[in-house]
Amino acid sequence: MKKTDWKSALGALTDLASSPSTSDVSSEKSETVQRRKREGVVYSTNPDFVYVDENSAEQSDNLSPRQQRLRVGIERAGRGGKTVTLVRGFVGDDEQLQQLCRQLKQRCGVGGTAKEGEIIIQGDHRARLVELLCQMGYTQTK
Repeated sequence: MKKTDWKSALGALTDLASSPSTSDVSSEKSETVQRRKREGVVYSTNPDFVYVDENSAEQSDNLSPRQQRLRVGIERAGRGGKTVTLVRGFVGDDEQLQQLCRQLKQRCGVGGTAKEGEIIIQGDHRARLVELLCQMGYTQTK
């Protein structure tokens, strides 16, 4: 029976652990990248859960104007007594929302903004906005 020194055995194990194969290194890096992308997702009890990154998801959310269900309303509360008209229910990317907001502001001759998926137009322009949106092809506007 051959006796081995415990220090040399430990050194051999350390050498093996410190020099992993290239496939192990690449898998560790990709795992680290995947973890960073999923920050904020803590745990899911669903066994069929598949994490979908927002950036890699296809943008199938863009609907044609005929399919959009826009709702036009008015709001006074929380705006310092000012009246604003809200257009809600727009489904699409921010660029399209900004473009629609720009067109509505120009045609009404007032200011406004697009925030968090809704368009805010200064003043009470409900009837005018419904008419404009219908002319633009947003037929399900109320």
